Amino acid sequence: MREIRRSRRRAVAGAVAAALAITAGPVGCDAPPGADRGPVKRPKPSPTRVWDRAPGSLAAVGDSITRGFDACSLFADCPEVSWATGTDTAVRSLALRLLGTAAAPRRAWNHARSGARMADLPAQMTAAADRRPELVTVMVGANDACRDTPAQMTPVAEFTESFTAAMRSLRRTAPQTHVYVSSVPDLKRLWSTGRGNPLGKQIWKFGICASMLGDADDLGPAAQERRALVHDRVVAYNRALRDVCAKDLRCRYDGDAVFDYRFTGEQLSPWDWFHPSRNGQRRLAEIAYRNITAARPPE
Repeated sequence: MREIRRSRRRAVAGAVAAALAITAGPVGCDAPPGADRGPVKRPKPSPTRVWDRAPGSLAAVGDSITRGFDACSLFADCPEVSWATGTDTAVRSLALRLLGTAAAPRRAWNHARSGARMADLPAQMTAAADRRPELVTVMVGANDACRDTPAQMTPVAEFTESFTAAMRSLRRTAPQTHVYVSSVPDLKRLWSTGRGNPLGKQIWKFGICASMLGDADDLGPAAQERRALVHDRVVAYNRALRDVCAKDLRCRYDGDAVFDYRFTGEQLSPWDWFHPSRNGQRRLAEIAYRNITAARPPE
């Protein structure tokens, strides 16, 4: 009998020990203060965004707006009034504001080309990077939406891919260069403003941005739908510009400042009532200077 009782006590003790082990769980979960818990995983800090508010040199890439197209004469570039790199003191370009009148001609370079689309930007960026500028300005995308028909507009995925490739092209040679990206203007608002000028509408018939400006006085459902498609594509392009720029620590997007700006008739070219006039170029320079020199990026 005593042997049986000893066997039962051993069995009970073993069961209690097993239960306590299960309840306690893995060793260390409730270890006392100071006990070795192994390495502690801490979240990695987010990289700090860097921005130079007073760059000492500037290169511009983009399309006809940055070339001052139709600001001085019909169907011609006028780079001296460019919002980015121009030398016209009435415009007071970004280069003049940042670098001064003496340094701007020597320290600012314009690689934009009239008619350029986003697919052309990687090559322009490569040329700009060779200058080793402290700042590159980007304004491109209007020609991707301004096609003969909405069906010919650049797909958003291709637009995004080309801009990403352009940023890579810059970074291969100029990893420290800052990039300021202007939004694509609101083409529908430009149509709404410019269509009030009879001469402008005659010029539009030569094929300027036909996807938006074609049949300017047609307010029927089909025309309205066509313009809405172009408008929506521009909005999508600006979203792509913002998103790609956000991935680069030295890139600042304008927060849709150019897209939101309400150009008046005085700020549109007297030659085509679509591109910025000298006055319009001055407004673009003001917007860029304000955003580049701000302590924080635009919302």
